[in-house]
Amino acid sequence: MPLAIVIAGILLLFLLIAHFKLNAFIAFVIVSLLVGLAEGMNLEDVVNAIQNGIGNTLGYLILILGLGAMLGKLVADSGAAQRITTQLVTKFGKKNIQWAVVLTGFIVGIPMFYTVGFVILVPLVFTVAASTGLPLLYVGLPMLASLSVTHGYLPPHPAPTGIAVMFNADIGKTLLYGIIIAIPAIIVAGPLFARTLTNIKATPLKEFMNPRILTDEEMPSTAISIFTALLPVVLIGLASIVSLVLPEDHIIRQATDALGNPVIAMLISVLVAIYTLGLARGKKMKEVMETVTSSVAGITMVLLIIAGAGALKEVLIDSGVSEYIGEMLKGSTISPLVLAWLIATVIRICVGSATVAGLTAAGIALPLIGDSGVSAELMVLAIGSGSLMLSHVNDGGFWLYKEYFNLSIKDTLRTWTVMETTVGVMGLIGVLILNTFI
Repeated sequence: MPLAIVIAGILLLFLLIAHFKLNAFIAFVIVSLLVGLAEGMNLEDVVNAIQNGIGNTLGYLILILGLGAMLGKLVADSGAAQRITTQLVTKFGKKNIQWAVVLTGFIVGIPMFYTVGFVILVPLVFTVAASTGLPLLYVGLPMLASLSVTHGYLPPHPAPTGIAVMFNADIGKTLLYGIIIAIPAIIVAGPLFARTLTNIKATPLKEFMNPRILTDEEMPSTAISIFTALLPVVLIGLASIVSLVLPEDHIIRQATDALGNPVIAMLISVLVAIYTLGLARGKKMKEVMETVTSSVAGITMVLLIIAGAGALKEVLIDSGVSEYIGEMLKGSTISPLVLAWLIATVIRICVGSATVAGLTAAGIALPLIGDSGVSAELMVLAIGSGSLMLSHVNDGGFWLYKEYFNLSIKDTLRTWTVMETTVGVMGLIGVLILNTFI
């Protein structure tokens, strides 16, 4: 019965948004209330869950998305994005531009949270597509596939790292096996899949796209452009590397941890961008601040919609749906790797958050490994793959992608959901193949 209620709630969400054209945030609140009450929660608990879900989601996202939007707008308007794009096209050529963004997404994605990587790289993708004349999804999906895979498969991201700790898996081996599995998953879900989407038209969110092509003199140098745009990556990546070699109480480790905190890294990067891409190029502070203000105005509804998804996620967690699903699947005789993947998949479909799905599935699947002899590292990767499956309207990433690329619900399902599902299936296939050798 709990699962049927969740399915009914998700169908209602689709109906309210796609058919009745109700604002997505309002639809999320309505469905969250109805699902919570139907699952047996009292009204006060449901309202508290909604408040907590919105608060927990926005508390992090307002800082990350807000600062990321500012950095993205500064990079776009100053011509830094155009400069980087010009260099990418020159080095890789127009025919190979997909591989350029795949490589960029993978490098950036390893040390960086998905949301941070998204808001930093998407403005660059918009500019690449505009300057080359290539379809936006042809350029954008390969980069997003790279970000998704690193988010779901690879330490030091929260879910893979947390799952690895729960299974006593070796972090280094998990990272190595994860990279081996990630490469074919990204290729199939990114460049190859994107080439089938030529009939779907996406348009950039105008706040992060500078439609005017600047002259060489008007743009900042290549070094300044790359340094400013990728400064968050450098700060966060440095913290990740130092954390592997120095103890927690070491003064250098403490300093890099502070600088590598995503919020601090984004704040520092925005301040640097205000100078390098604004003041240092002769712009007045008032003009630079107008750019910053307009960037935030463009993501208001995006934040509310993602907050709505956070509210539904919290209701589903508080109502005990995750535990119910786990108990339902525990008695199965399927391979532990497949079963762990399946548990993560079902929780992902119902709850929405890949991180929650992965960590919840790990807790449920932990007893399954037993004396099976299955590699703990492969269990981590199986769960990580399942946690990316079938992203839809209860996932904040779904709405982030939809709003930034100005797509309909239908086209978001046809592109984003299929891409995420391809990543999840390819991950399982890779795990099962590796399992025959390990």
